[in-house]
Amino acid sequence: MLDSTLRPVKDRLLAPVASGPVGRVPVAIITLIGLAFTLAAAVSAWQGAVALAVSFWLLGRVLDGLDGAVARATGQQSDAGGLFDFVADSVGYAAVPLGIAAGVDDRALWIATAVVIATFYVNAVSLGQVAALLEKRSTVDRGTTSVVMPRGLVEGTETIVAFTLALAFPSSAATIWWIFAAAVAVTIVERLRWASVLLREGPQP
Repeated sequence: MLDSTLRPVKDRLLAPVASGPVGRVPVAIITLIGLAFTLAAAVSAWQGAVALAVSFWLLGRVLDGLDGAVARATGQQSDAGGLFDFVADSVGYAAVPLGIAAGVDDRALWIATAVVIATFYVNAVSLGQVAALLEKRSTVDRGTTSVVMPRGLVEGTETIVAFTLALAFPSSAATIWWIFAAAVAVTIVERLRWASVLLREGPQP
């Protein structure tokens, strides 16, 4: 919901970094380091180190934004890079809720974690299929992402906020996950409705 508003701000903030010495680092390495920080956040949550978990998570998100900025600044954009970034994000989005659940080890939280990961799974499958179909349409604006990313109630910004709150307040994570899962479900419906209307218009030249 907020990505289209905040992405230009993020790009402006990261542009000087991307065009500096960091720009000489291969994009895949930046993505891997970002994933490593995200997995470290999951492990820290499991061990009950709340401050470390939040710090590692936010560092991972900064690097997740930086890899795309470096790719655009240095001409390293590629479909392979976009796929690698998407898979790395998906691994992190599964690992962090599992780390929080393992740290608290409460049945209610395990159930909420299963539900939120399930909604992420359905969202990823629906988004992937929608993106594949919309890639056929030359009139669809892809923005700065490697594939068409339809807007929705839950996007990257909202995910970062929800995960940060869950990491910072693990005792309330079950409530946070139920609210977030409901929002993701709404997003799935929104994107499918948007795509179905667009696709009914027929192929574009």
